[in-house]
Amino acid sequence: MLHEIDISNYFDLGLPLIDVRSPGEYSKGHVPGAMNIALFSDDERAHIGTVYVQQSQEKAIELGYHYANPKRSWYIDEARKIAPDGKIVVHCWRGGMRSRLFAQHLHDNGFSDVHIIVGGYKKYRNYVLNSFAEEANIRVIGGYTGSGKTLVLKQLQKENHQVIDLEGLANHKGSAFGAFGFNMQPRTEQFENNLFEIWRKLDKKKPIWIEDESIGIGTVFIPRPLFLKMRSAPLYFLDIEREIRAAFLVNDYTNLPIESLANSFQKISKKLGSDNVAKAIDCLNRSDLFSAAMIALVYYDRSYSKGLQSHNSLFTVFIPSKTTNPIENTRAILEQYGKHQ
Repeated sequence: MLHEIDISNYFDLGLPLIDVRSPGEYSKGHVPGAMNIALFSDDERAHIGTVYVQQSQEKAIELGYHYANPKRSWYIDEARKIAPDGKIVVHCWRGGMRSRLFAQHLHDNGFSDVHIIVGGYKKYRNYVLNSFAEEANIRVIGGYTGSGKTLVLKQLQKENHQVIDLEGLANHKGSAFGAFGFNMQPRTEQFENNLFEIWRKLDKKKPIWIEDESIGIGTVFIPRPLFLKMRSAPLYFLDIEREIRAAFLVNDYTNLPIESLANSFQKISKKLGSDNVAKAIDCLNRSDLFSAAMIALVYYDRSYSKGLQSHNSLFTVFIPSKTTNPIENTRAILEQYGKHQ
């Protein structure tokens, strides 16, 4: 049987999802977990589009069948791998001809329960972006670079608190040194989709812990409605001495090639100053990572202080700490949270 469903209903079905758009459309951004069985290749889709514009819709449809017909058995074989029980959801860009023809083909070849998302991926994207405007109980963990904020998030998660690790989703720590230890960053569109996959499952009435970030994390951007929530949310600021944080950074970056660290210093040369960059690189060449970290923190502390001024928090609580130990700092943050309930 064929069913038309809204994107809001898809998440309750728990069925496999097939994205029939071209590989290029899929790679730009897709529903997390969706499998791509492209009705047309990128070149085929481009050709069909050209014929549509230069000739007619009828000619474009005819060309589409020309490309699709030889692959009809392959479509079925690939779909069977994804949904051996014959129950599946299908979508294309706007829930138009591509998904409907594909779904009908599955139904005609033994798939018993086929769902088509009305409005397709476009409707999904609107649903994703609108969701970040929902009211939510955001709690922000702040602190200068090297405070171990990400480790605190992981500790909170271990203790069954709701957490969003924006840097983990972005594959970047947000600084000139932030790409180390990560794979390539997703595009902003896919970052938003992946973020939504976590966001939609959270209880918005309960605290959601997020690390303080700029709106841009490397090459991706936090959805503006969520970012504005973060800027006005209660801020728990870990106030840790620079020397302690420098030691933390040394431990974090100690196994990286000196050349890579030196290149990262060069990226902030305009703001750090050429003399300071030269001193930092000299420290790196002498294996004095601590002194290099101290030089970097002068810039990052100043930059973070300016960022604090843009917060419009309900309140900001400064939490002095003599350690970057995540267990101790998590305990201190939760104590302050408890006091302000």
